[in-house]
Amino acid sequence: MPDIATLLPLVGLLVVTSAFAGLIAGLLGVGGGIVLVPAFLFTFETLGYGSPQVMQICLATSLATIIVTSIRSVLSHNRKGAVEWAILRAWAPGIAIGALIGVLTAARLRSDFLQALFGCIAIFLGLYFAFGRRHWRLSDAMPGGLMRAILSPVVGFLSVLMGIGGGSFGVPMMTLCSVPIHRAVATAAGFGLLIALPSVLAFLFVPVPAAVRPPLTLGSVNLGAFLIAISMTLITAPMGAKLAHAVDEKTLRRSFAVFILVVAANMLRKSFF
Repeated sequence: MPDIATLLPLVGLLVVTSAFAGLIAGLLGVGGGIVLVPAFLFTFETLGYGSPQVMQICLATSLATIIVTSIRSVLSHNRKGAVEWAILRAWAPGIAIGALIGVLTAARLRSDFLQALFGCIAIFLGLYFAFGRRHWRLSDAMPGGLMRAILSPVVGFLSVLMGIGGGSFGVPMMTLCSVPIHRAVATAAGFGLLIALPSVLAFLFVPVPAAVRPPLTLGSVNLGAFLIAISMTLITAPMGAKLAHAVDEKTLRRSFAVFILVVAANMLRKSFF
């Protein structure tokens, strides 16, 4: 175990980061994984647990937090009648299959490759938050048939490789297909559960060598980081949802875009140098 002088500041960092992740989730309808994964990575590497498997631990632990937050979010949105259950039912099989393929893929990739992938996709998301417009439309309805069969596994697959829930991909996709934003946010919370539940169950069977495994790690899920993160996100996510009505959305989205782009650039730097 690391000494207390090293551990306490890192625990404090996780507490603050998790609180911020919850606020962002409530404010923008995106999961906190895009904030939590880099925080977990920094913590584990600082504690001396950097290894080719460290990103698997970060992804799995982030996804574990999404199970809890997604259940709470879906139940809350459902009480307001905002969840599009028809979309969830239609997209569920493909998303779950894509998530499982994502776990199988992540288990075979090195940490530096996963960091580079995280950075590349995060840059795309950051640019969307910076320059995307709510009035943009690609379709008058959600895709069905072959297009849904292609897109739904892609959403699950990429989300697992990022350690994020359904909001970062699901909300833009649904709004571009004419789903009202509040219903898109509510339904994307269900996407998060469809992604996180099967992937975390699979990650429990992805072993990490004992020499590089942080304490309290079950399979690839670190229970200590999970408990810290979930204790804060459950408190701050409802606060973020309330603040969403009081903060200028354009300024908020662009500020978050800058944050994501900085995180993405740092991930790419670490993966290549």
